[in-house]
Order: sequence, then C-alpha cells, then structure tokens
Amino acid sequence: MTASITSTETQEGPVTSGFWSLTLGSIGVVFGDIGTSPLYAFHEAVRGAAHGEPVTRIMVLGVLSLILWALLIVVTAKYVLLLLRADNNGEGGTLSLMALGQRALGRRSWFLLALGVVGASMFIGDSMITPAISVLSAVDGLKLATPAFEHYVVPLTVLILVLLFAVQSKGTALVASAFGPVMVIWFTVLAVLGVIHIADDPSVLAAINPYYAFQFLLSHGTIGLVTLGAVFLAVTGGEALYADLGHFGRKPIQSAWMFFVLPSLLINYFGQGALVLSDPSAIEHSFYRMVPEHLLLPLVGLATAATVIASQAVITGAYSLVYQAVQLGLLPRFEVRYTSESHAGQIYLPRVNRLLLIGVMLLVLLFHTPSNLASAYGIAVSTTMVADGIMGFVVIWKLWNWRAATAAVVILPFVMVDMTFFSANLLKLLEGAWVPLLFGAAMAGTIWTWRRGSGILIQKTRRIEVPLDDLIRSLEKRPPHIVKGTAVFLTSDPAFVPTALLHNLKHNKVLHEHNVILTIETAHTPRVDLSERFKMEKISEKFSKVRLRFGFMEQPNVPKALAIARKQGWQFDIMSTSFFVSRRSLKASAQSGMPLWQDHLFIALSRSANDATDYFQIPTGRVVEVGTQVTI
Repeated sequence: MTASITSTETQEGPVTSGFWSLTLGSIGVVFGDIGTSPLYAFHEAVRGAAHGEPVTRIMVLGVLSLILWALLIVVTAKYVLLLLRADNNGEGGTLSLMALGQRALGRRSWFLLALGVVGASMFIGDSMITPAISVLSAVDGLKLATPAFEHYVVPLTVLILVLLFAVQSKGTALVASAFGPVMVIWFTVLAVLGVIHIADDPSVLAAINPYYAFQFLLSHGTIGLVTLGAVFLAVTGGEALYADLGHFGRKPIQSAWMFFVLPSLLINYFGQGALVLSDPSAIEHSFYRMVPEHLLLPLVGLATAATVIASQAVITGAYSLVYQAVQLGLLPRFEVRYTSESHAGQIYLPRVNRLLLIGVMLLVLLFHTPSNLASAYGIAVSTTMVADGIMGFVVIWKLWNWRAATAAVVILPFVMVDMTFFSANLLKLLEGAWVPLLFGAAMAGTIWTWRRGSGILIQKTRRIEVPLDDLIRSLEKRPPHIVKGTAVFLTSDPAFVPTALLHNLKHNKVLHEHNVILTIETAHTPRVDLSERFKMEKISEKFSKVRLRFGFMEQPNVPKALAIARKQGWQFDIMSTSFFVSRRSLKASAQSGMPLWQDHLFIALSRSANDATDYFQIPTGRVVEVGTQVTI
C-alpha cells in the first residue's frame, strides 16, 4: 500500500492517464521496496547458508534457485496473476480484501476482521523497517570506497531519514513526478550489471532448475530453513503490487512487473551469483562489487535515491492504511492534511509521521547494520502475505462463486509457501524478528482497545437514550419555543435522540424550525457513487433524517455532501444552518468491562482523536459543541 495517486477510476483503475504513463508511475511507486532488495537479499541469504563456512557452488545455486522461484510463485503467480483480480471497486490492499471478504459473506466476520487487523498492523511494522534497512544498505556502500566512511554510515542514514520525514508535510507531488524515471534508471542499471557479470560464470544459469532449490533445502536442515528466511527478503514489497491496484490499475502493474521489473531483478541476482562463483570473497558486498571502484560513488548515490523512493512509498502507504482504518472505525479520527488540490489520495497524517520517524530512528540506532536489521524484516511481510492468502480464499470461494474444493486447490499452495516463509522467519525471533511482532502487537492492541471501548461506550449511552419517535410525539403535544433556521445534529444511531438535541432542549428550551438528524456512514467500498451519497427521509413537519455515505478511501466533507440535497428539493443554506456536535468527557471505571489499563488507553485515544468539526470539514463558525461526561 504505497504512495497514493488517485484519479477518476473504473474497475480497471485510473482512466484519465494513458497506459504508458500509468506503467511508468507504477515502476516508480509500486516497485520501490522490492526493487531495492538486490542491495541485501542475495548477500544475506548466501551468508546465512554459509553460516561462517566458505561459500560453495551448491550454496550459490541453491539460493539463486530459491530466489527465482519465490519471485515466480509468491509475487508473480499469487499477487500479479491472482489477487490483482480481487479488487474492491478498483482498490486493493489488506483492508480492502478484508472488506471484500465480509461483503462476500454477507455479514461481519470476526475472523476476517482479525486477519485484516493483523495484516494491517504488520504492514505498519514493515513501514518502519523498510526505510531503515533500505537506506542503511545504500549508504553502507560508502565503506567500500574508503574504510574512513564506516563511522559515518549511521549518522548519514539518520540525517537522510530525518530529512525524508521532515518533507512529508509538503506533499509528494513534486517528488513523485521523478519516481518513475529514477526507478527506470535503477532497474536498467540492475539489468546491465547483471548481464555483464553473468559472463563471469554462465553456468550460474543452471539455478533456473528448481532441483537446486530442493537439494539445498533437503541437504542443509535447519540452516536451509534459516536461509529461506533470508531468501524471503527478495520478495518483500510484493504485497505492494496488490495494495496499489487502485492507484494505477491492474494491467499497468502487471505489464511493468512481467516485462521490465521481474527480468531486471532476476538478471541482477544471477549476475551477483556468477560474480560470487568466480570470486567467493565478493559475497561481503556482492552488489557493490559489481562495479569498478571509480563508479562506486555514483552507484551509491543512485542506490540511495532508489531507497529513498522505496521508503517514501511505504511511508505514504502507511498514511493510506491508517486512513482506511479510521474510516472503517478501527482507529480514532487522526488529523488528516491533504497536500494536493488535484489528487485527493495524497494525504499527510502528522501523528502517524511522528510515530514512524521515532520507530525508524530506534531501529537504525538499535541495529546499526543492514545485516542485523535483515533478521527483523521478513516476519512482518510474511505475516501480511499469510493473511492475504486466507482472505483471498474466502473471496475466491464466496464472491467468485468457485467451489470450495477448487478454491482451496488454487490458494492452498500459496498459503503453504507463505506459512513456510513465516516459519523460517520465526527462527530469527531472538535475532530481531521480535521487533515487527512487537510493533504489530502494539498496533493490534490499539485497534482492539478502540473497538472494544467504542462498543462499551455505545452500550452505556444506549441505556440513557430516548427513542426519536417518542421525543417527536412529545414535542408535538407540548412544543417549545421555535426559532428560525436549520439545526443539524450529528449522531451514529438515528433511531435515538442525539445527546446534543436533548441538551439543547433542556438548557436552551428552544427548537429550530427545521431539524436534521444526520448520520454519516462508511461503506465497505473505497468510494461511493454520488447518486448514493445522500438519502433524506422526512419524519415530521420539523424533523428529517439524513444519511451521508462515504467510501473508506474518501474524504468526508459534510457541507459539500449536503449541497447535493438541493437536487432532492431541500433548500440547504450553510449560512442559516447550525451544526450541533456532542463532545464526551470520559472517565475510567472499575466496572467498565475492560482492564483499567485498557480504560486509560481508550480514554487517551479518544482525547487524541481529531475534532469532528475538522474531520468532517464543517465550518467552525457554524458549530455548537455540547459537552457530556461519561464513565467507562
């Protein structure tokens, strides 16, 4: 789920740009993460296979064969050819797949919700590790130029990352325009270097035979499984192919991968393998040893640019993911800033940006080297891939109407491969794999607390709520003082009287001549057609119910949506309308149903939530806030 570039879309994705411009854009945005894997994946996998012993031909061919078939099975077959077809109104990604699966089942499934939460939480962990390991790997090449640079690798990495996060608030439009060309140059250089060095030992092409992969795994026991965890580094970023479906469309992503990105990656990996076969000592810096010494610094510069792009992609992907989670009610409302007037998908979340920066800095300062960080990397992505595979089975079975047995035959091999990689990465738990698990557990715990606390809060307020129909009948018998204008009362349940309306009647003892009970719903689709945005029901002379629906990828704009009401005969005038919003003050209680620590976490999350006025883009001059105190 990487950088957001949104335009008018159909089932196939954006249609306002040409196929080739979308393909170029996908090369720059979608493939940044997986495209920088040659910096460390082959090197780490062979070193893991050697386990301190001399590098042998069997090790090199075995690792290359594993990388080749991992890219073909996990990325090409599973994501490019299969899951890219499982789109939620043109959108992809873990949360989109979760929503698609729940729609296919026709009910809310806690199992699918748990899978979606786990997958999304681990993606956040990946969003911290990717910038750290990618930029560290690129800058690490300076040590080859001169050993004097060794002490500057970490400080320089920290500087680059701080600058990267500092410019996020400015938006990514200008930077994104350069993503495509830079990454085209990067992949071209990968392919050229690979072609040059395959000539060092053409017999390396024998690794195309899967026999070498099986032979290596069967003959190396536990070390083979550990190596498999390092091999998985070559496919990290593969899930971004699916996550960015809505930004570029299926065919541009498929074409870019099949005809340019995949060949470039494979050629480079085989070039590194041939180099190491001809000179085993080259394994220490197998990527940077592919160029002459006088070209080392330019390659480090290009690699750094490529890793910054890869980092930018996952950072903006984290923004999009958190935004979707907020819209689906999994997290409190975070402040969202829109950094582009023409692309609604280009967003900036200040709080998420700060948390990501803190996480990335901790990783760089804690692990220091790419090799140390490599142990922490694969577990996050492999967990997300397992979740995607299981949810994909539900979609193929229920939504595509395949027989359960047929769907299982198709998806089960992919899930088994993903589970194998997950198990291999678990072996590195004490070496660093605990880090993304800790991040993921913290994120999942936050989502669980928010969902649970919100449910308890609804139950408590429901006990003191008054049915709306009862209030209307009471007001008709004994009408209060009527004032001119329209009052809009925001509520999550239109069947009951909004708290703000009760307090307005109790304290001000007035009623507006027009009263609107407004409910804002988030659909399980990324976007909602304008014809379905607004629905109005007149329930009495002075009261109406209005429902506004937004997709989970859309920016809720209440005044703009209410303006649609004019087409249905409602004379909506923002200047004569007051919006009444309830603001709850929460206090912890020992009888809440949650542990006390969870009470305090939920209250902290509630207080940190962005103001409803800002979130729904209601003019502050038209808002009346009514405070209430609730014990939870």
